[in-house]
Order: sequence, then structure tokens, then C-alpha cells
Amino acid sequence: MVRHALLAAQVSFEAMKITAIKTLVVNARMRNWILVKVETDQPGLYGWGEATLEWKTKGVVGSIEDLSVLLIGQDPRRIEHLWQIMHRQYFWRGGIVTMTAMSGIDQSLWDIKGKELGKPVCELLGGPVRDRLRLYDHLGGGKLEDIYGTLEPEVFAERLQHSIEKGFTAVKSMPIPVAELVESPAVMKRAAKCVEAMRNAGPDIDIMLDLHARTTVAAALQFGRMLADYDLFWYEEPCWPEHMDAMVEVSRALPFPIATGERLVGRWEFRELLEKRACAIVQPDVSHCGGISEARRIAAMAETYSISVACHNPQGPVSTAASIQIGFAVPNYLIQEVVRADVPWRNDILTDPLNVTQGYVLPPTKPGLGIDINEAEAAKYPFQPEVTMACFHKDGSVADW
Repeated sequence: MVRHALLAAQVSFEAMKITAIKTLVVNARMRNWILVKVETDQPGLYGWGEATLEWKTKGVVGSIEDLSVLLIGQDPRRIEHLWQIMHRQYFWRGGIVTMTAMSGIDQSLWDIKGKELGKPVCELLGGPVRDRLRLYDHLGGGKLEDIYGTLEPEVFAERLQHSIEKGFTAVKSMPIPVAELVESPAVMKRAAKCVEAMRNAGPDIDIMLDLHARTTVAAALQFGRMLADYDLFWYEEPCWPEHMDAMVEVSRALPFPIATGERLVGRWEFRELLEKRACAIVQPDVSHCGGISEARRIAAMAETYSISVACHNPQGPVSTAASIQIGFAVPNYLIQEVVRADVPWRNDILTDPLNVTQGYVLPPTKPGLGIDINEAEAAKYPFQPEVTMACFHKDGSVADW
């Protein structure tokens, strides 16, 4: 009887195949959420992932179609094997578009595996290493105008207070307007007043500042020194991560932690960042860096250098669910970025919405990623061109967003 049961289990294991890989594009104003659905030949068994990449929607959807040629008919439970197929079997290795496509598929495969085994993904990654995961809010909850259009110190203070009222103990903002040259001392002084207003409004709140790499090393240092009295939780992307020695210079000179990594993909691009200890916190994005599989590897690399991890995650709710699974499985995880108010119907596309409004989440208990998509509701928001961030300085020169 035992032998027959083992044979039956073996037959079942060998039988599963991927039958389709589909994309569902949901327009959320600034972003088109690219949701990836991997279907199998097992009735009712499918997985969801997210491959959102602003202003590259059609490229990512096309890349997912290209990769699906390699995967249809394969066993979805061989996650690492399929990751290697996607990464290596085409001659051209992936940049941000291909790696984003891989990320969405990889998340979907983990969702399938968890559902089949009846376990949340974090259990498959070794089990929770913490009892709750801390979250941080965006100024305005992630609404486009509040993040990029807030200019006055009193408004910064007011919106930070809203985050506190929602239960958050950490908030991120961008105090320098996109059209302004960071190199201007007057601009820096105005921005520093915004930070001062936030600190006064929340003496015990952890404040992160994001520069979006819009400046030179000299300006990043000059601005950072103005902020020395405000006890920043971190200073994010003070310069381009490609300029690794510049990042090292900033990191060594300022008295607060540097965070970066959202634009890097694959463990290979993180290697120099870690070897040179150019930051204190790495920010791989589970929807860009290569998925759950690769984010877990990057986190393990960071752990060997005693560097913390805080996954970048301003995208849709599937990306949030995947990031939370990693957050519970990674020992050196620091805090999780969430968006709660970018569009008013954000949680409507989930059959069972995530609760990310209290500053913490508890360990996932539902199988897979723990979410499912209401496809009829999601279909109400079909693809549209995203809000274009056409950024120019006052003299007409092109500005970095």
C-alpha cells in the first residue's frame, strides 16, 4: 500500500504542467500594474505575480510573451530550474525589462507552489523569522500629487501627521521638487525647512528622504549636512548607483544610513555595492530584480556584509504581497515600503484585501502569496498611457525624475 501511495504521488508530481502565461494590465494613473497569471493543467491551480515597470508596459508584456515560449509545458514547481531557463536560454541576458518580466513569472510560480502545498511562501523559504513586519508610509499615502507636488513645510507636517494617525511609525518623502536644481543652496534651504517641519510634527517618527539620484556628490553632501540634526532613518539614492565610488563617498561622509538599489537587477549588479559597503540598506524590488528567488539571494549576500534589506515596493498589491513574504523570511530585513492611497480602488481588485494601514503586518497564513485577483473588477481599469513625468528645469534642460 505504501509503495502504491508513493507511486501515485510520483505520478501526480510528474503530471503538472504550465498551460498558459497571461498578463492583466490595470491602469493606476501613474503606473500600469502588470499582473501575471500562470495557469496549470490542475483544475483551479494558478499563480499571480506582478511585473509593473512604469512607462515600459508594452515592453514588459512583450517580454513575458517571449519568455512564455520557454515555459509552456514545463512543471511550474521547478522554480529554480525555470528561473535558470528564463535567464540563460536566450543569448541576450536581461536588462530591467526582461528581469521585470522574469520577476512577475517567478512570483507566480511561488504562488502556485505555496497553494499546492497549502503553505504561505514565507514557510517555503524557511519560515517566519519575526512575529510582525514593520511598514513605512509615503507622504500622502502614495498619491502622485502628494509625493511629487508637496512644496510647503506646513503641508509636509500635515501629511506626516496623517500617516501617524494611520498607525505608521515611519514615513518617506521627497522634499526637493523635480523641476528644481538640487545644486542650488536656496532650494536646499527650503527643502531642509520641510524636513524640519516633519521632524517637529513627529518627534518620534522615523523619516526617510528620497533624492531619486537627482544630484551630484557635492550637492548630496551639502544637503545631507544641512539635515544632520533631524535624525534621518535613511537618505535614499543620493546619487546614481552606477557611480559606485560616488555612493561610497556619500556614505562615508554623512552621519545617517544610505539606502539604494531599486534600479539594480540581478545579484550581479548588487555585488560591487555590497563589496564596497556603499550603503547601509539595499532595496531590491521583487518586481524588477528577478522575483522572489533573486530577492532572497540578494538578501543573503547582503547578510554576509551585515547590510540590511528593505525591498522597494511602490507598485500594486501583488508586489506588496510578494514583498511581505520575503520580509518575513529574511533575517536582515529592516522595514517594508507600502502604498495605500495611490488610487481609491487599490484593494478592490483583490478578493480579500491586504491590511497595510496599521504600521505593521502579521505573518502570512494563507497559501502562496495569500492573495487572489478579482479579474472582473480589475478589468474596469484597462491599459492607458501612464501619467507622463516630463520633468524639466526652469531653464528648459531635462531633469531626472
